Amino acid sequence: MTTRLVRRSTGGVTGGIASHGGIPASRNAAAPHTWHHERVSIRCLVVDDSEAFLKAASVLLQQEGLTVVGVASNSAEALQQARALRPDVILVDIGLGDESGFDLAQLLAQDGQGGSAEVILISARAETDYAEMIAESPAAGFLVKSELSAQAISRILQQ
Repeated sequence: MTTRLVRRSTGGVTGGIASHGGIPASRNAAAPHTWHHERVSIRCLVVDDSEAFLKAASVLLQQEGLTVVGVASNSAEALQQARALRPDVILVDIGLGDESGFDLAQLLAQDGQGGSAEVILISARAETDYAEMIAESPAAGFLVKSELSAQAISRILQQ
């Protein structure tokens, strides 16, 4: 796990087991996501067209122990931030102004340059309003904005 964290934060393996002749880095990269939010903070990017929500969500999630590494208000910013920051999870608003959060989730999944971030779709509306589209999307899950929390995010990531 140390090697993976170092690789994400610096862009290359500079420490950990792999650099000392132990387990090859490729084995660490292929390991499934196992989140232990008590031990390691989840690095999160929040994408929403509401500046007020971006601020509120950032404060809430950071108070609960997540690290909000960035925010974006549209797809172009989100793709740029995902590539630059390599978050663990990207929260994407379904109703992203004139853009579609579903389209952005698809772009993030296809991009490859954004690392292996999991996408969680969010909305003020209920999951039943989007059930079929959520099921067809590459997203790891869905959260109603009113239920957004570090625990809810962790629960989705552990599924």
